[in-house]
Amino acid sequence: MKKDIHPDNYRLVVFKDFSCDEAFLVRSCAPSRDTIKWEDGNEYPLVKLEISSKSHPFFTGRMKFVDTAGRIDKFNRKFAKFSKPADEAKEEEKQEG
Repeated sequence: MKKDIHPDNYRLVVFKDFSCDEAFLVRSCAPSRDTIKWEDGNEYPLVKLEISSKSHPFFTGRMKFVDTAGRIDKFNRKFAKFSKPADEAKEEEKQEG
């Protein structure tokens, strides 16, 4: 391994997946401002996750709809100017058919 490129501040950190309410304790250097009390009674830094192996469809085999912070609505608002109103689309279909 190359010297002086890896962080040296590894510590125990709790990663919590809020979509399925699962948490795990591992060594990490991920920054965190939050803390959480773990099962052993000690307090550890907390890193909040939206998706982990406990909730991701690849690992669970189940599809799960996750719309974080209204991404679909944001997309629809952003590209609404490019879509045709429903009435115009129906009229074009009638003219073509």
